[in-house]
Amino acid sequence: MPRSAGLLAFPDFRGFTRQLILWNLGTYFALLLLGVASGAAAFNVVSWTALIPSAVFHGYIWQLITYSFVNQGILNTAFALLSLWFLGSFLEGIHGSRWLAEIYFVSVLGAGLAALALYAAMPSEAVALAGCWGGIFGLLVAFGVLYGDQEFMMFPLPMMIKAKYLVWVYMLITLAMLFSSERAFAFSQLGGALFGYLYIKFAPRRGFAKASSEQYFGLRNNYYRWKRRRAAKKFEVYMRKQNREVSFDKEGRYIDPDKDPNDRRWMN
Repeated sequence: MPRSAGLLAFPDFRGFTRQLILWNLGTYFALLLLGVASGAAAFNVVSWTALIPSAVFHGYIWQLITYSFVNQGILNTAFALLSLWFLGSFLEGIHGSRWLAEIYFVSVLGAGLAALALYAAMPSEAVALAGCWGGIFGLLVAFGVLYGDQEFMMFPLPMMIKAKYLVWVYMLITLAMLFSSERAFAFSQLGGALFGYLYIKFAPRRGFAKASSEQYFGLRNNYYRWKRRRAAKKFEVYMRKQNREVSFDKEGRYIDPDKDPNDRRWMN
């Protein structure tokens, strides 16, 4: 959390960050209750939604996204969602909900693809991937690169640390995990971090959705301008046949012959 918020303050709980956290919490407790009612049913749901590399290669491609909502363990889930809360609310407050959604799910996808790459190279490392850490690592890298000098509290310790150092702490821990039994999990996190970095480096400043929207409306407006100019030319031809002269500017707007073209008083 930013220093200005105070050591004991929490960021605002709103926007897409809130939706992500509520979706993850809802899924966690739904699976928890389902497991109490029927362990076999809960296992089947997890098997369909967690990322199992061999299943993805057999067509279960939705797992590349759904795995991020399958959280396991109360402490792991709590720490992950707290991290998501702090990082997501900070970035969303500056860049907006669409941008946050894009970089988060791009990072989730990157983590999933990294898990698939590891499985393709080392089938013996096949493990089921679950949890939102891939998306969190993408946000973490974005936070460190864009706001490296911003100081945050190193929750739950009451001490401040710059964002760029916090990112390095997480990365070094993850690199160390590559030499442990959590190798596949750590590799997927690094994949999420890489895709988050690539997003902030190469994506449009306001995100793909905003850029696509601007391009769409730009093309639509250009089309309407072309239609207006075309209609103006047709009208000019028609009026000449009636022995009358009318004029239109290059945008297809009618030019009143009785009005001074340099008169700009109407613009005030």
